[in-house]
Amino acid sequence: MLQSGAQLFQRRGVSGTSFADVLQHSGAPRGSVYHHFPGGREQFAGEATALAGDFFAQALRGHSGDLHELADAQVDAWVHVLTDSDFAAGCPIAAGAVEGVLTPTARDAAGHTFEQWTTILSDRFAERGVAVEEADSLALLVVSAIEGALLLCRARRDTKALEAVRLHLHRLLDEYVSD
Repeated sequence: MLQSGAQLFQRRGVSGTSFADVLQHSGAPRGSVYHHFPGGREQFAGEATALAGDFFAQALRGHSGDLHELADAQVDAWVHVLTDSDFAAGCPIAAGAVEGVLTPTARDAAGHTFEQWTTILSDRFAERGVAVEEADSLALLVVSAIEGALLLCRARRDTKALEAVRLHLHRLLDEYVSD
């Protein structure tokens, strides 16, 4: 159910995803929602956002190539999500972040996730010789650039923003990182 929720958040947002949608998408029996999520929609939104964030964090941690390859892998993955969904799907973490007033647990999970991703990248940069303060700032820039580009791509229905991010990430990596 959580995986289905995260997938639906990508296309519909958190508030646009009902339990009925999740049950239909996941094939789970109706009673399972209230059994597994006694805190209701709020609990579910936070847990689904956190699960999606952990999935992407594992991908970041698990990438063993150089940082240029990691940048390409991230951009390529999002280009694939966008084009395969005809620009209907975006980042489920962003969906949790923007609907924080209605679902604070999803917003908090999104904040934790963005911090987690930034820390993973910052550590990777520091391992390759970037000073700690610069590594933190560079990591924050990378996460912000990709997330912002995703929004632009969806709105414009093209991948130009992500391709621009790719180009400039490579230039930044050349300037700051010694692989």
